[in-house]
Amino acid sequence: MFLPVVAFYLIFKYTPMFGLIIAFKNYTFYEGILGSQWVGLDNFDNLFTQAQSVQIIRNTLMLSVLTVFVGFPFPILLAILLNEVRRAWFKRMIQTLVYLPHFFSWVVVGGIVVTLFSQSGIVNGLSTRLFGGEPFAYLYSEWAWISIFLGSGIWKEAGFSAIIYLAALTVIEPSLYEAASIDGAGKWRQMWHVTLPGLSSTIVVMLILAMGRVMEVGFDQVYVLQNPIVSNVSEVISTFIYTAGLQGGQFSLTAALGLFESLVGFVLVVLTNAVAKRFNKQLW
Repeated sequence: MFLPVVAFYLIFKYTPMFGLIIAFKNYTFYEGILGSQWVGLDNFDNLFTQAQSVQIIRNTLMLSVLTVFVGFPFPILLAILLNEVRRAWFKRMIQTLVYLPHFFSWVVVGGIVVTLFSQSGIVNGLSTRLFGGEPFAYLYSEWAWISIFLGSGIWKEAGFSAIIYLAALTVIEPSLYEAASIDGAGKWRQMWHVTLPGLSSTIVVMLILAMGRVMEVGFDQVYVLQNPIVSNVSEVISTFIYTAGLQGGQFSLTAALGLFESLVGFVLVVLTNAVAKRFNKQLW
């Protein structure tokens, strides 16, 4: 049963790493990966001397950090709230509703978001009817676009991410809640002193993994929501690799950018684990 997993990682994760050498070459289709001319660190030098590249890295860091620190608490909160629901039918209904968005593609979710927040959309329609005034261009305002980006990501993934925390909640001893109740602790005190400490190991592991993805803003979400008006904040590494690498043929430059992205993620994982190790919550 383990062999297909090993084969998957060997074929789709480790073998493609051989292609990273084009980050140090002037790659052309005609000469191939091995035959292309070595240029050393020239691609990295070009990458960090271009104003556009610096802006793209800045946008990626900004959106990723906001996604981690704004979106990270929501699955935890949702799992705790679901764990407190005692009516089974109501709990199943809510779980279905919050899990469902995860199975929609970003094309579908992007269409819903655009329909809601366009100038002729539902949100503007309701706001103008209730408060008057002119429709607001949410998708063409930088701060509003960032808010919509974060909100749509939380709505889509928070329910599915909560599954891990719900599983972790099942291993907390019920006797701890009984003891806390006998000592006079209410629901909020029980959550603070029993539930959250019981989830702390899982939270740390998920945070370490999330920090490893800080430089990886999802291509699908950004691509379906972005527009030229907000490109100053919406152009990120994944979309740049698509436009400059696949469409523009700058394979060596975008490979260098991808390698830089992976190295930053690796360093952040190691640093986060080192911090967690001080509290005896490390991943390794």
